[in-house]
Amino acid sequence: MVENGQAPGIRQVRYSPEAGSAGFGVEVLSFERLRRMDRARRRERPQRPDFHVLALVRSGSGRQVADFVDHPLGERSVVWIRPGVVHRWAEVDGVDGPLVLFEPEVLAGVVGADGVAGVGGVAGVGGVAGVAGAAAFGASCWQVGEEDWGLVLAGVEHLAQEHAAVVAREEPFSRALLGHLLAALLLRVGPPESVRPSAAAGDREVFRRYCTAVEEGFTGRHHVADYARELGYTVRTLTRASRAASGLGAKRLLDERILLEAKRLLAHTDLPLARCAERVGFDDAANFAAFFRRLAGESPGRWREAAAGR
Repeated sequence: MVENGQAPGIRQVRYSPEAGSAGFGVEVLSFERLRRMDRARRRERPQRPDFHVLALVRSGSGRQVADFVDHPLGERSVVWIRPGVVHRWAEVDGVDGPLVLFEPEVLAGVVGADGVAGVGGVAGVGGVAGVAGAAAFGASCWQVGEEDWGLVLAGVEHLAQEHAAVVAREEPFSRALLGHLLAALLLRVGPPESVRPSAAAGDREVFRRYCTAVEEGFTGRHHVADYARELGYTVRTLTRASRAASGLGAKRLLDERILLEAKRLLAHTDLPLARCAERVGFDDAANFAAFFRRLAGESPGRWREAAAGR
């Protein structure tokens, strides 16, 4: 279950577990239940959860929008909404299937360096940090192969049954059990690899650490050198690893993350441009406008007007 926070223009959604399941940080529901819980159809307006939502389309068709990308949904579609992503369920009245809600901390300590980070989206290594820190970079929607679909549904059903069991009778290993089942499900679901297969393991690890640090600090730190000092690398090392893993240099990756957040604010809030600039770490609105124009090809004001008409 979820509860709402307050932010101008974007519905902030915070994880709030059902009575009796507090402390587990994971639960399984369905699109049908989502619709019953949301008679006001707030799901169709922009929202920003602070937890993960993994949705599987068992039947039907619809649409989901994540960070300005419209994703058609059909049988065997998977949607992974990571913390911080602005999304909306544009059309899911005819969609059925399970949804898994989980907090990033659920996977902590479950897997090691070559485990679930690969399913997190960016680096392919590094455990939970790859999942929790990849909000802006990982794939949001893809389709599972027919040969794996039955196993995916079985994994969700197993997770749901174990969740019901531990709620009824909590045991010392309950949280770990749910974490392992969730990790297995994420590995089976298998989102598209967003790291170049040719990237060396060392570059993948450096890239993972860099992406995690960027996600935590991009609103206040706009220079790669700051992250290099924090992580104990040189700027050259971060640039090489970033380019090897993603095709983008470290500076371009950082700039793209800042740009995405700026677009979210421009599209989903009515904050003045100067306030949007402040929210992404610019003291001067003119510098923000120049940055935005350089990356987006148009001014923030024009981009906002175009976004409003979409």
